[in-house]
Amino acid sequence: MASTKFGKAEILATFYDEGAYTTLFHESAVTAAFGSANGQPVYAVCQDGSAVCAKDAEKTVKVLDMAAKTGNPVVTFYNSVGAKLEEGLGALAGSASVTAAIAKLSGVVPQVAVVTGVCAGTAAVQAASADVCLMAKEAELFLSAPFTSAAAGDKVEGAGSAAFAAEAGVATAVYENVELAVKAAADVVALLPSNNLSSPAVFDFAPPASALDMGKYCRIKAGAALIDDGRDFEFYGAFGKNAYTALGTVNGSTVGVVTTADRALDHESVSKIARFVRLCDAFSIPVVTLVNTPGFAKSSSEDLAGGIREAARLAATYADATTAKVAIVAGTAVGPVYTALCNADLTIALNGCVISAVEPKVAATVLYKDELEAGTNIVKDTERKAAEYAASACSAEAAVAAGLADFVADPATLHATLTAALDMLSTKRTQRLPKKHGNMAL
Repeated sequence: MASTKFGKAEILATFYDEGAYTTLFHESAVTAAFGSANGQPVYAVCQDGSAVCAKDAEKTVKVLDMAAKTGNPVVTFYNSVGAKLEEGLGALAGSASVTAAIAKLSGVVPQVAVVTGVCAGTAAVQAASADVCLMAKEAELFLSAPFTSAAAGDKVEGAGSAAFAAEAGVATAVYENVELAVKAAADVVALLPSNNLSSPAVFDFAPPASALDMGKYCRIKAGAALIDDGRDFEFYGAFGKNAYTALGTVNGSTVGVVTTADRALDHESVSKIARFVRLCDAFSIPVVTLVNTPGFAKSSSEDLAGGIREAARLAATYADATTAKVAIVAGTAVGPVYTALCNADLTIALNGCVISAVEPKVAATVLYKDELEAGTNIVKDTERKAAEYAASACSAEAAVAAGLADFVADPATLHATLTAALDMLSTKRTQRLPKKHGNMAL
């Protein structure tokens, strides 16, 4: 469990600017407050580690309702041994009302969960329902107690820990202690807009420290080459490691950045990207996607694990998103992965990239079948014809000519081209077709 020395008073004093805030309602196991964090007006709900009662649930729901009315974010600090069992079904009714209020508020104002101690059962579901879920290293998050599972023969190393939650894709990020987690909550609240109708914040900025280096490509460094120096907040770093997702700024304006590793995308990485893009779209944060991957993982095991479902979810997420979208094809974008990730308003093709319906080698074996069979070395001849095909039909220039890209850039000019694209899209306005909601694969 996280240290109890950093209690409610310390948490709220650290979270709010200059430690100043207004306490709402009567204090009990839960304290509600309002103030500014990094200049952003925000509500907070803070548990003190003891059992919560029905009155505490009512207080939490009232804060969520006020956040909806005033258009301000809510940060909930989770640390409780659970509901007061003496209240019987009243405790269950209170928990259900909080869960319903969280769901109704989703996509209206940002909701951030910070797990500072124990967060179990219904509270774990509520924390995982937030837009961002941060954890202190020693905090715990689980549906059922790990020792109960272990007693039943289902013992998993690290179950219930913050590291475990991060590896499962539940915790957005984990911090060494409660104080750092609280400060991180203030940072992410500043990057997010106040609500779904307001514009993202604008900050002072310094340009990226270095340009994109395709010779030493790294998904994290690729992301850093797109956004302002030192202004990045990574999401789900311990989950889906074939992709990088982060909030950052470009020329001071908040954007969501997605970059792929130069490896196939497994189902976890695909799920991670879709989850992140949904968050950005909910609050009209522009999404910049840098693509350099041979595609979705080609594996029956991946398919069994939900790879096709997650790929469908990803494609639907990008297609459904109405926020500004810029795609950058920096390396390889073949077939299904292009149709999913490059569903953008504007696409930048980097010189040297490969954009193709199928892998160039596969195309060469079909298009030049007779010539290859008549040759003396089919392996070398195939490689040669594939390279020729890629250079002529799959290049950045060919993509622009075919309408699959809008700009051609080099690594040195990429940031300027990206800035221009985002400027062009800064006034984008679009509406979805009238419907209750889509039915994308979840």
